[in-house]
Amino acid sequence: MPVYEYNPDELAQISVVRRATGLTLSEVEEQHRAARDREERALAGPTEPRKPTELDIASCQRLEWARIEQVMTKQQMTVYSPDEDRRVACREDLRAQRKATEASWSEQPGDGLPVEVLRHRVYRITARATSAPAETQAAVRHVFAASAGAAVEHARGMFGRPSSIYHDGEYRILSVEQVLPEPGEFL
Repeated sequence: MPVYEYNPDELAQISVVRRATGLTLSEVEEQHRAARDREERALAGPTEPRKPTELDIASCQRLEWARIEQVMTKQQMTVYSPDEDRRVACREDLRAQRKATEASWSEQPGDGLPVEVLRHRVYRITARATSAPAETQAAVRHVFAASAGAAVEHARGMFGRPSSIYHDGEYRILSVEQVLPEPGEFL
């Protein structure tokens, strides 16, 4: 069965566009600075062995805020509106084409393979070895999952696998946080 998953870049772009809607240029500039700070913190933090990483997400969001700031300046928008942003319109056209393709696949008689669209989200999992002191830095990983519960199951498998880099003992999951799209947003 063909499967289409939203990638972290798409999720970050959709999330930023939705948050930017209705903001003034100064508010968008403020969000851009905050995204740049988040990216700098991610650069200074520990590296993650798997994609998507905190740095990937922060970089994509910073780039999208910078792009929106540039569009607003160029088009002299008082408030941001995705309806006036050609890049957003292009993305929506591509999304509509993808949905039409998915629909045509699912309507094909018997031989056709239906397309399953996974509306996954990106979750940040924080875990620490149970034998490690509390001041030890926790491991942070980002995973795709349909729900927080599925993210926890995925993380348990990742931290519990004998062949993983975490084979030095038991890990306790400290937190699970949805990072893309923003909690409460729907695609």
